[in-house]
Amino acid sequence: MLALAFTFPAGKYHATPWSRHVNEGAVVWPPEPWRVLRALIATWHHKIKPLGKHEEATLAALIDSLSQALPEYALPAASHSHTRHYMPQWKAGDTSLVFDAFAAVARDEALVMAWPQLDLPGAQAALLDDLLAALGYLGRAESWVEAARFDGPFKPDCKPGNVALDPSTGELHEVVTLLAPLPAGEYGALRGSFLADKKAARKLGSTLPSKLLDALSVETADLRKQGWSQPPAAQKVAYLRPIDALRPKRLMHEAVAAPATTVRYMLIGKPLPRVEDSVRIGELLRRAVMSEAKKQLGESAIPSAFSGHGLPAGTRHRHAFYLPWDANGDGRIDRVIVHRPGGLAREERRVVEKLRRLWSRDGGEWQLVLENIGDAPAGGPLLATAPQWQSVTPYMHPWHAKKNFGVEDQIRRECRERGLPEPQVEALPTITINGRPRRSIHFHRFRDKRGLNQPDRHGSFWRMTFTEPVSGPIALGFGCHFGLGLFQPVA
Repeated sequence: MLALAFTFPAGKYHATPWSRHVNEGAVVWPPEPWRVLRALIATWHHKIKPLGKHEEATLAALIDSLSQALPEYALPAASHSHTRHYMPQWKAGDTSLVFDAFAAVARDEALVMAWPQLDLPGAQAALLDDLLAALGYLGRAESWVEAARFDGPFKPDCKPGNVALDPSTGELHEVVTLLAPLPAGEYGALRGSFLADKKAARKLGSTLPSKLLDALSVETADLRKQGWSQPPAAQKVAYLRPIDALRPKRLMHEAVAAPATTVRYMLIGKPLPRVEDSVRIGELLRRAVMSEAKKQLGESAIPSAFSGHGLPAGTRHRHAFYLPWDANGDGRIDRVIVHRPGGLAREERRVVEKLRRLWSRDGGEWQLVLENIGDAPAGGPLLATAPQWQSVTPYMHPWHAKKNFGVEDQIRRECRERGLPEPQVEALPTITINGRPRRSIHFHRFRDKRGLNQPDRHGSFWRMTFTEPVSGPIALGFGCHFGLGLFQPVA
């Protein structure tokens, strides 16, 4: 097999079909065999012949060999493109619009042109190698090209044929017409038929040389001047190329999502819920996530990262926290955060990315707009790193208080179990929301789920001071996964 590889360093291949005007914006793709052979002949005359290394008879034999069979192609991705410019005319101020059409190709992707049944003798192969090395352009002069013989795997996708639908595979192709050189014998017969008429011989003889090499060398202007509708040494051949051979293709890369622990949404609606109703919004957020997970994955496949069910021992706080947050300090919840300490798997991330609304049974409804997703900084101040933290919502101690196991002891124990250093704790009688002092009784402090063991039904506020900065979110006590016991950094 003989195969040639062409790459286009400028990323463009310019070639106007024989029967078309340049301003029609048409481009012939792939490069026609007739055009390739003419480029090799031109390279011979301008660059190889002066060196005296090869005989002209070897060139004639090479051209005859390449004309005996039709090549096949393996095409790189390409798109039909063009530029427009205004060409100045002789009269001052006059211009004419010119279309410059081309096939846009990647600079490093090769077009392979192969003759599967052809093996060249040594002298022809050596000449071909020199011609390919010296070839500077293919088509128009701005179609820079680099060419060489190709010995890699070859899988053609453009072959001679005229049936667009492949009956064996059902694949649809585009039928295009290319000019290919006539085999030497067929050209000789065609030439003889024209020259048999003396009148035609006098008119056309100069464009019908006896050798195929010379016939392929005739200038296009001379052929058109004599009225040839196509070059006499060429034939029109139907080729089947991929239906999208010249259509732009969007590069599709599978996105590899960065690890994410935190998702922050903007809450939109009127009225926005009060900070005092944080636990209600936290439960609605969990319900919305569970509903979306059921829709996407099925009821039996809802991840334990969302539900908190079926987790191994010692990981009771490794599932998602659903945290409401008043970002602008006006007393209304305008952000909600889903934080999963262990990170979100790919299917879990798809669930939270699709979340669009919260709704309650009493008719309340708010839109959710995904604002950020990623690691801890995506959560904003609630996931900052600071040495001192203060209650945002009431802390509901999770165990029954005893003489030597009061609320402060329970806070320190929870911190130890979460991997945090034991803090100094200070009780706060109230906190301030939008300039108003609020006590724990102003907050909704109970889960919607019935039958839960809730040792603390009153709640309290605290400030915790650690010996070193710690990272949020910090949510402790009963209902901490739904917005109770939430702390924020103290500025």
